[in-house]
This record gives sequence, structure tokens and C-alpha cells, in this order.
Amino acid sequence: MSAITDLLGNYQHLIDELSIVMGSKGVFDFSVNGRLLYSKDQTGRHAEDGELLGLFRDLVGPDVALYGT
Repeated sequence: MSAITDLLGNYQHLIDELSIVMGSKGVFDFSVNGRLLYSKDQTGRHAEDGELLGLFRDLVGPDVALYGT
């Protein structure tokens, strides 16, 4: 999953816990550090390309440096 690769590649210094819960009837919940960032059940749709990374960027703010920079 490219969203996970992007998150861990760019923000691993900020992530203590990453959780993806998938289940029956299309359940897809995505949480970082215990905070739910995306739920297919709540939105009624699949996340779009880059959406999960964008939600995390919104959470941490634009001034946070990427890992390794």
C-alpha cells in the first residue's frame, strides 16, 4: 500500500503507532498514534490516492520536516 510507504518514509520520526483495520462489508479505518484519520464507513467511499498522506500532513502541520531532512 503506497500510503503506508509514503507515511513511513516521510514521517516515521513522528509515528509511534499505525493501524489499519479492514473487515467485512468494506470496513477500512486508518489511525495514526491512536487518532482515527480516515474511515470508509464514515465517508462512504474509498480513500483517494494521496488522501491519507494529506490527512496526516494536515494533522502535523506544514512546518514539520520530512524524515531525513
